[in-house]
Amino acid sequence: MSNGSEQFERVLSTKDVLALAVGAMIGWGWIVLAGDWVETAGSLGAIAAFILGGIMIIFVGLTYGELTAALPECGGEHIFSYRALGRNMSFICTWAIILGYISVVAFEAVAFPTVLEYLMPSYVKGYMYTVSGYDVHFTWVLVGVASSIIITIINYLGVKPAAFLQVVLTIVIASIGLIFMGGAVFNGNIENIQPLFATGSKGILSVLIMTPFMFVGFDVIPQAASEINVPLKKLGKIIVFSVVIGILWYVMIILGVSLSLNHAEMNASNMVTADAMKKVFYGSNIAAKAMIVAGIGGILTSWNSFYVGGSRAIYAMAESKMLPKFLTKIHPKYKTPTNAILLVGVITTLAPLCGRSMLDWLVNAGGVTVVLAYFMVALSFLVLRYKEPDMERPYRVKRGKLVGSIASLLSIGMFILYLPGAPAALQWPYEWLIILGWTLLGLVFYLWAKVAYEDVEDVQERMNGYSSQVGIQIPGNK
Repeated sequence: MSNGSEQFERVLSTKDVLALAVGAMIGWGWIVLAGDWVETAGSLGAIAAFILGGIMIIFVGLTYGELTAALPECGGEHIFSYRALGRNMSFICTWAIILGYISVVAFEAVAFPTVLEYLMPSYVKGYMYTVSGYDVHFTWVLVGVASSIIITIINYLGVKPAAFLQVVLTIVIASIGLIFMGGAVFNGNIENIQPLFATGSKGILSVLIMTPFMFVGFDVIPQAASEINVPLKKLGKIIVFSVVIGILWYVMIILGVSLSLNHAEMNASNMVTADAMKKVFYGSNIAAKAMIVAGIGGILTSWNSFYVGGSRAIYAMAESKMLPKFLTKIHPKYKTPTNAILLVGVITTLAPLCGRSMLDWLVNAGGVTVVLAYFMVALSFLVLRYKEPDMERPYRVKRGKLVGSIASLLSIGMFILYLPGAPAALQWPYEWLIILGWTLLGLVFYLWAKVAYEDVEDVQERMNGYSSQVGIQIPGNK
């Protein structure tokens, strides 16, 4: 699309790419929200919700796999939608996914001080104010802000150090999760899984709308495509494989929690998954703390991945003259989009000021924009199959038109669930205010770009001239 992405270095290996995607998806939400899912939908109801959500993500992931291998440039959704749908639709698509990414990063900035409460309840000092029933304290905010700054610095210093951290932490999380599941299977109580379904279809739908936020992460791969050193055909397969791992992970955690704790115990717990780990290992505080370590690892992997995804999406928009030019700056030594990273850091460092209630608001508000972006990627997939049937596609999805149509329809169906009047609609005012505020900010940038740039046609020309043969620059691509 532009010469800007040529400034990146292709340093990410297969294990780095897989860790970025899987680490992003498994994140932290399962530590604090697994009990809510079971309480809302029942044990099998919650599992069904994640399987249904996962089916949609698999179809969407297939479209991502083909498009990423065909158009391996920094920006992911931005590149796909610009090539297929044009500038205006690309702005909507990319702006939507950026809110999804920033929502996750902000979520982790709130989650980290929350998890420390479980380990050190006495550290929360200095009451400041109350937001939606939650008392915000100075030390709690300080931990969230300080940790956000540290993650920003890690990403500023280069994608390879961030990827190394990602690989190590993902292995730790997976190991502890498998140990937990083993304990739940052998020491859990099958009677605890009752009721299988709670509050009927409404419960399942209420959990279902959370799943896009939980599964978001595989789409970080195309955002960092200019930094990946993997054969393109293999890259498409990695995207799909990472989605399957994400589905299996959430099903495993929900089943493990359902076997470990009854509903009274879940209601009494502030950290359900950690308490479930403690119970199945005979009340061991060490086991509970090990699960908290996994949770902290999940915070860091998700946090890390979405700094990569969000900053690259912002950079791509700036390269396309949709955002201010200073956001296209690449660090001469670290080869990172430094100003885009700093912008993400500034926005998300403010999140702890809103208190713990921010967690639920971000899950739902970020989820709806992610689904919108998924729909537009699936639509771009179909349009390019029609407009450019001869485009080189190193990873080509079988029955592509059917897969793209199913991905589009499932995304539309999921999107409807968030709208007013639906059983699982977004809540007013906070969740809708996040959506409306982000939309207004996007409108300001859109109008500003129209006035500030007079040569946006050059961007479209570069996009139309961009060839998937750029893939031959990647070693091993045949």
